[in-house]
Amino acid sequence: MAGIRVAVEIDAPVETAWGYLEQVERHVEWMADAVAITFDSDQQRGVGTSFVCKTKFGPLRLDDHMTITEWVAEKRMGVHHTGLVSGTGAFELESIDMGRRTRFTWTEILQFPWYFGGSLGRAVAGPLILKPVWRRNLKSLAARFPQP
Repeated sequence: MAGIRVAVEIDAPVETAWGYLEQVERHVEWMADAVAITFDSDQQRGVGTSFVCKTKFGPLRLDDHMTITEWVAEKRMGVHHTGLVSGTGAFELESIDMGRRTRFTWTEILQFPWYFGGSLGRAVAGPLILKPVWRRNLKSLAARFPQP
């Protein structure tokens, strides 16, 4: 099954980038499609953290239920999506430029319900809607780390 993959280079070392990204509640600051995040679990970091991200794409609004399934500090955060749209996603961080910068890669493999076109909906929405929005999101994320 094909997924969506976008990446950006951040002008900050991995530990600085991770320090910001591990704050899941702040993802709405750089994700244009994320309206609000509400935690379902007492914990807000690490494997088992559960939350709902109110999401909007144009007129479409949905609650994206996610659970963090993978947490490797300064390297990887993985999630499992349940609800209307299901699947898996991951943020990966890689140190570049002798530790001065970070390559941030976002990968998603999503399933759409039949009434959103199922696999055809995924084939169309992925490259035409989601990927461009997520590229803009990553530009917004990178802008939070201005060059020194």
